[in-house]
Amino acid sequence: MAAHLYLLRHGATEWSELGRHTSHTDLPLVALGEQQAIAWRPRLASHAFARVLTSPLQRARRTAELAGFGAATVEPRLTEVDYGRDEGRTRDQIRAERPGWDFFTHGADGGESLDHVATRARGLIDELASVTGDALLVSHGHFLRIFTATYLGAAPAWGGHLAIGAASLSILGDEHGVPAIASWNLSGPT
Repeated sequence: MAAHLYLLRHGATEWSELGRHTSHTDLPLVALGEQQAIAWRPRLASHAFARVLTSPLQRARRTAELAGFGAATVEPRLTEVDYGRDEGRTRDQIRAERPGWDFFTHGADGGESLDHVATRARGLIDELASVTGDALLVSHGHFLRIFTATYLGAAPAWGGHLAIGAASLSILGDEHGVPAIASWNLSGPT
């Protein structure tokens, strides 16, 4: 496995600011999201990553670019969870129709299952096992939470226990040979 996996969530978009579920709707970063991404540039610029991968969606690609990684390789498996009919809706809107709804318990209406997302994550984790050095992955909130659960050997729903803010950085590694979270949900430098 790569020495450490750095997970950078994309910066703020109009919908992330409103709490709207955003998968395939390809929104740009808002001004705040661009500032958040730029803030990571000094900290990450001095780090030599063996691989830098980004979701194909513009909010992730732009975050990678502004953080100093314009040559990041586009990796479709890093795309956000497909929310199906819940795309563009807030948790409160969904709960008005389905009381008590939680994404990690009930999934997305007509969207991608947590197990399918975990399979995407597992394929990427397995591929990164051959990387020598650290890797940077620029992606999305729900995907990164499921990716982390999968990395740790937990059920995909365990990702529901992880908070992850816009433009936050998290680092996965190991502790005595056991997959571990080294740092989680770090806010960008100011």
